[in-house]
Amino acid sequence: MKFKLLFSFLLGSAFCLSAQQGYKDGIEYFRADQPEEAEIILQRTINDPATDKAEANYYLGLIELQKGNAAQAKTYFDNGVAANPANPFNLIGLGAVELKNGNKSAAEAQFKAARQIDKNNARILVDIARAYYNADPVAYAKDIEKTLVDARKAAKKTPEPAIYILEGDMLAPTNVGDAAGYYEMAQQADPNTNYPEAYVKYARTYFVVNPKFSIDKLNDLLAKQPNSALAQRELAEKYYESDRLTLAAEQYGKYMENPNHFKKDEIRYVALLHFGKKYQDSYDLAGKILGEDPENIYMQRMQFLNLEKLGKHPEAIAAAQKFLNNPAAKGKIVPNDYTTLGDVYTALGQDTLAAQQFENAVAVAPDRKELLKDLSGAYTKAKMYREAADAMQRFVDEGDASTNDRFMLARRYQNMAATETDSVARIATINKALKLVDEVLEKVPDNPTIVITKARMLFVKNNNEADQATVDTFLEGVALMDKDPENLQKRKPDYVTAYNQIGNFYLKQGDTENAKIYFGKLLELNPENEQLRAFVESLK
Repeated sequence: MKFKLLFSFLLGSAFCLSAQQGYKDGIEYFRADQPEEAEIILQRTINDPATDKAEANYYLGLIELQKGNAAQAKTYFDNGVAANPANPFNLIGLGAVELKNGNKSAAEAQFKAARQIDKNNARILVDIARAYYNADPVAYAKDIEKTLVDARKAAKKTPEPAIYILEGDMLAPTNVGDAAGYYEMAQQADPNTNYPEAYVKYARTYFVVNPKFSIDKLNDLLAKQPNSALAQRELAEKYYESDRLTLAAEQYGKYMENPNHFKKDEIRYVALLHFGKKYQDSYDLAGKILGEDPENIYMQRMQFLNLEKLGKHPEAIAAAQKFLNNPAAKGKIVPNDYTTLGDVYTALGQDTLAAQQFENAVAVAPDRKELLKDLSGAYTKAKMYREAADAMQRFVDEGDASTNDRFMLARRYQNMAATETDSVARIATINKALKLVDEVLEKVPDNPTIVITKARMLFVKNNNEADQATVDTFLEGVALMDKDPENLQKRKPDYVTAYNQIGNFYLKQGDTENAKIYFGKLLELNPENEQLRAFVESLK
């Protein structure tokens, strides 16, 4: 889908965030497997008075460990211990570092020290089990299971949702159904919704099986946490991934009002507004982002695309030139950029310039053979008939051309032949067209459009005069059209052409009786044409 292809070019920009809801948002993002977003929030809020520095340092350390930076992770965990020695989780983090470094005995000493701080805390045990799992789920399989058994015992009186979440995470790569079941158990064990990641992970895991269930689950989370940026964002994403773009745009709009939205999500929203046909809103938001980041090529592209849809063609050309000439756009220009600019030039009647843009599109993606058809159409509008035929022939030569594609190529050769000044060249070209149209007629013999087109080709071959072969083919086409009485209106131009050429043929043959019949049929189609009426009445 074009939208999704474009969408992929709108990611990866810098983004910022308001820290009004505090460091806990960062923890939620990390536990929902979004460490990049988590790190931004935690770094921005680490020095806030309300931030629990021991807890924040623990998650920053886990992020670094996930990135493979064991030394930096240890620094964060040490900072966490210094901030609050009674917090057991940084000791777990230090143990995880030791596992990373291959020192299991040292890791176990840290885990033991963490357990001593709060012996009956199931959550401590879950995080120790997760540390083993993250280090090596195969080598430490027995340690993981033993620790989880202890966690279940500790949680006998008060269910611990984190147990089910870890069990779901362990199953998710190989057993989606069971993983989703564990995430659902975590939700049931969490009446206060302290573990929103259970809903988010359920939605992600089950989405490939049943998108509706996943979206319903996120709506449940949002009903319980209406101000959750994570819930709002995940729901918007799932609407997008299921191609419910209108709902995705609506949900992103609500999420944009949350102070904890990310700048990169504004960029996504620009695209969703565009494909939701809210072109002015999309243009305005792109302008806002460009005010902060003037050389953002993705927003420059979106301004151009929106201006094209708004019908502001001169402004669209200026925006396109700014985008295409941006050094940062090198290597990131896609065929749609050029074909859209080609459409703008076409709308302004500048068909030659339009064709040049379609040439650029083919040059950018020579492996996308369908662009050759678009190029052929652009050449045709620019009355560059030889080039149009060549481009369409290249497309057909690539293989897998449909019957309609071959018919289109025949029409291209017909146009080319009609403008040939050399009679030998005209005959050679029109014969190519006739050969192709005969191949098409073998597959669809009863199509009046193709038969009438063949008659027109024969007319061109005979130096723009109808001969017997031309008349016979026109008559065949008329007979096919007559099978449906509605064709008298739907295909009126074809009837007019056929009757006119047949009448003229008989007139030149001196057969006024047949000429009068067909000019009479032409008059029936155009009864208001008094000049034609007088002509028909004059025939004897």
